[in-house]
Amino acid sequence: MDYTTFGEKFRILRIKHHEVLADAKTFLGVSSAFISSVECGKRPVPSDWLDKISNHYGLSEEERCDLGDSIELSKNTIKLHITNSSPAQKTAAIQFQRSFDDLDEKTAKEIIKILERNK
Repeated sequence: MDYTTFGEKFRILRIKHHEVLADAKTFLGVSSAFISSVECGKRPVPSDWLDKISNHYGLSEEERCDLGDSIELSKNTIKLHITNSSPAQKTAAIQFQRSFDDLDEKTAKEIIKILERNK
């Protein structure tokens, strides 16, 4: 069975805290089957899970950010709101979307470096 980045991190948290899927279903308020489908990427991670999991396990800010990043990496789609963007930003977003499937690993890493410089 393949797990998303989030699925792997969540499983590790449960194991680290000696919990099983049945324990997680209690504090998340969903079925074990639903949790399993989220971990495998068949369903998106519900928006309230970051808070619920962070609070339940008493995660540090760094651990919480790491879990949040894993949720983002596990998404199959990403929404981008460009209402307040400049024309150049809108064009860049559209061009990136059109070219995404043909993007090689080297170019993706170069783009990441450029974007990290602008933080």
